[in-house]
Formats: sequence, C-alpha cells, structure tokens
Amino acid sequence: MATKKTAITKDKIVSLYMDYVLEHSEKPKSVYSFSKSNDFTETDFYAYFGTIESIEKEIFKMFIEKTVELLHKNKEYEMYDMKSKMLSFYFTFFEILTANRSYVVLVLKEHNNQLKKVMQLSGLRNSFKNFLTEIIADDFRTQQERLQNFQEKAFQETSWIQLLLTLKFWLDDASPAFEKTDIYIEKSVKVTFELMNIAPIDSLIDFGKFIFKEKIYNK
Repeated sequence: MATKKTAITKDKIVSLYMDYVLEHSEKPKSVYSFSKSNDFTETDFYAYFGTIESIEKEIFKMFIEKTVELLHKNKEYEMYDMKSKMLSFYFTFFEILTANRSYVVLVLKEHNNQLKKVMQLSGLRNSFKNFLTEIIADDFRTQQERLQNFQEKAFQETSWIQLLLTLKFWLDDASPAFEKTDIYIEKSVKVTFELMNIAPIDSLIDFGKFIFKEKIYNK
C-alpha cells in the first residue's frame, strides 16, 4: 500500500526553507529546485507564496506574530502599562530570534545592500506597526495633551528605528546569553518613554554612556 504523502502547509514550507538555507548557506536558486529537493510540487509552493523572496519576508513577519501570540497567552499582560508591554515584546521577540539565530544572522549579514535588507524586513515592519497600534490604543491616545507633543505616527517611526538598532546590536553581541542586548533593550526603551514624557536627560546620558563603552572600549 502506498504511503500517504504528508500535506504541505505554509508552516511546513517555511520550515523546509529555513533548513535549506542553513544547510546550503544560501537560498534556493529557484522555486523548481526548492520544491523538487523537498518532494512537493511548484503548485504546492504557489498556493502560499509567489516568490522565494516572499518566504523571507514571511519568516520575519511570523517571528512578530509568534511574539504577540505568546504575549497574549500571559493573563497579566493585558494589565501592563504601555512601557511594560513594549519591554515584554522586546524580550520575547529576541528570545525567538535567539532560538533561530543561525538563520537570522546568515540571511541578514549576507545582505551588504541595506536596501535589500530593509525590503526583506518589510513584513516585520508592518506587523510591528500593528503591534504598536495595539498598545497605543490602551492608554496613549487618552493622554490628549501629550499626544499633541508626540504624535502616533512619530512614535511608530521612532520605535521602528529603535527595533532596527536593537537588531543590529543583537547581531553584533558576543556576550554570554546576549546579556548586553538585554541591557540595551532596557535602556533604549526607557529613553523612548522618557522622551514621550519630556524628561529624557538622565536616561539619555546613561544610554549614551553604555553605547559609547560598547563601541569604543570593546572593539
């Protein structure tokens, strides 16, 4: 009796793609070669993705979606203030990245072209902005006077740049358990929220000292 073929799902294709990239240190040359090497058809592939590049974008989007899913499983999360939700997001997100570090480092560090790297992270950007909209809705919009000084769109763009800088720091972090990235996250998020409260000086100086020490004395 013939063996029943395993159903090809979106998650299965993503898993196979990540394995392929890690094993070959490069992405597949074509949809045909990728599907053939993994015993499924191009039709199976195109049911979920239009191109090889679209898988790359989807993977980083899935990292965000998994992060948010895990956050909402914590019953206490809904009671957190905006700053605590942001910190929880960062620590959970980078735990997921760390679990997939070999893949993330390989695909991001191969792109010397910054535009290509940003394009690959477009799915991540959109999902992250959706998360920001979600946490802003809780208490930020109710503070009308502060909203005039720190518009929602400015907050989203600033937070996106902050996430990219944190990602860059994490990629270069060689400390045990990436403990320096944890410090970076705590200090950078603190600076962001104190800027929103128009009281940034102490935290900004502290954060600046940390970055200076890491980049100058630890080269």
